[in-house]
Amino acid sequence: MATSGTTVFEKTLYIDEVIEESFERIGLVNVSGYQMKSAHRSLNIMLQEWANRGLHYWEIGNTLINLVQGQASYVFYRSAADGTTAPVVNPDGTVVLYGVDDVLEAAYRRNNGTVNQADSALTKISRSTYNGLSAKLNQSTPSQYYVQRFTDNVTVNLYPTPDATAAGNFIFMYYVKRIQDAGAYSNVADVPYRFVPCMLAGLSYYLSMKYKVEYIQNLKLIYEDELNRALTEDGSSSSTYLTPQAYYPNV
Repeated sequence: MATSGTTVFEKTLYIDEVIEESFERIGLVNVSGYQMKSAHRSLNIMLQEWANRGLHYWEIGNTLINLVQGQASYVFYRSAADGTTAPVVNPDGTVVLYGVDDVLEAAYRRNNGTVNQADSALTKISRSTYNGLSAKLNQSTPSQYYVQRFTDNVTVNLYPTPDATAAGNFIFMYYVKRIQDAGAYSNVADVPYRFVPCMLAGLSYYLSMKYKVEYIQNLKLIYEDELNRALTEDGSSSSTYLTPQAYYPNV
């Protein structure tokens, strides 16, 4: 029996087809231009709402911050229209990074790209802890960082502030990217194949709020079920070890 020999369906599932499929699920065909525009807007809203649904592993990236002596804060803007003073994220200065949503982990890196490369993990601290630091501009090797998440940027605040020695090195970090907008109808969605079913189910649910209110409850159940399965499958498969804490009173 012959098979297609391909595994790239999601690469050719364009935004206009996502919208058409979602409309068909609520019984609407041959939709108008305004309805397409309305569905396009709903798709973007839904993709943004996914940011509230936990960590999406396909949107994790890594980069370098080129440290500058005396500079404690490094800003990553949402887009070039929001600001252009983002930190240099490659040693050669060729890349400016946009769309960072949060920082997961960071390390102070010495001798980047050499056989003597060495990382020292930085501790992520809360706003209250950072606020309690009395001498934020003291210069030394950074050991902690605090992330501020604003509307148009994410700011990484280092403590201590990099000194002359640290300025020759970098912060290596894993960060969460924002899911890209749908964009043109000829684009494909910025999602892996595992999330295609829940994307279609979700857009159908969103469209039912506008056009088929009698379908809302059933479509919501289908959407949440599809999304839950996708989020479960998208998790990390690394091992977890639990060690009980020993307590010996009066010893």
